Amino acid sequence: MMDKDVSQIGRWQEERDRIRAAEGPQRDSLLHERAQWTRRSIVTMIQKAKAGHIGGDFSVTDILTVLFNDVLRIDPADPAWAERDRFILSKGHCAAALYSTLAWCGFFSPSELDTFMAPLSPLNGHPNRRKVPGVETNTGPLGHGLPIGVGAAIAARLTHGPERVFVVLGDGEMQEGSNWEALMSAAHYRLDNLTITIDRNRLQQGAGTEETNSLDPLPEKLDAFGWEVREIDGHDYAALIQAYRPSMSGRPVAVIANTVKGKGVSFIENRVEWHHKVPDAAQVELALEELA
Repeated sequence: MMDKDVSQIGRWQEERDRIRAAEGPQRDSLLHERAQWTRRSIVTMIQKAKAGHIGGDFSVTDILTVLFNDVLRIDPADPAWAERDRFILSKGHCAAALYSTLAWCGFFSPSELDTFMAPLSPLNGHPNRRKVPGVETNTGPLGHGLPIGVGAAIAARLTHGPERVFVVLGDGEMQEGSNWEALMSAAHYRLDNLTITIDRNRLQQGAGTEETNSLDPLPEKLDAFGWEVREIDGHDYAALIQAYRPSMSGRPVAVIANTVKGKGVSFIENRVEWHHKVPDAAQVELALEELA
């Protein structure tokens, strides 16, 4: 297991306090600065590893930025804290975005990001809970994260714990039947301590989601399955913060975050081929310029 970075934890705590104390444009500016740092680190990680999922990493970055810098009750100095909120990245192929976020929080040193996908590195292409602090469960095979999240929410209910459970899914992943079984179970047990976010960038490997297996009308489907649905712009920090407020209905909460795959870099945005593509040296330089 990787070691925590005490000095980095201090920096994260200070900035988190500033973000939580700020309002309006100032808060948005602080969150945007943090998200851009994450995107720049993703570019360099994928360039060095010569592998990764940059498009989905970029679309989910603002979601992770808000969760880890404003919403989640976590303690990087004590990753196993019993009353921590649980976070599960079900779209585990976007591990670079998660690792960068966890490193910023101090779960491990940011210098470790240079080892992304290197031989024997704990920072594998999919997150491993036995190797990386802050990772609640191994993910990679799609359709597994939400069922595990339902189990975690039920466990919190049984122990009367204060923790909330947050699961982030890809929209292409919503074509997995296991997710719809989990949606039914969560609604049946009225797990109002469970919040899912669907990264609705409308692209998956090889094609658009609606070409592959249509999900729309997704809000109406989730509502029919018994969820409290909140549809937002997934790059709007204020909307994200508001969307993560506790359930108002006693039902589990589904946040549909409409995002742009490849958000932040012009030649990657909304391009299906960047689901799994590595930028060359010139593209890396241009991407870092746009993310400056």
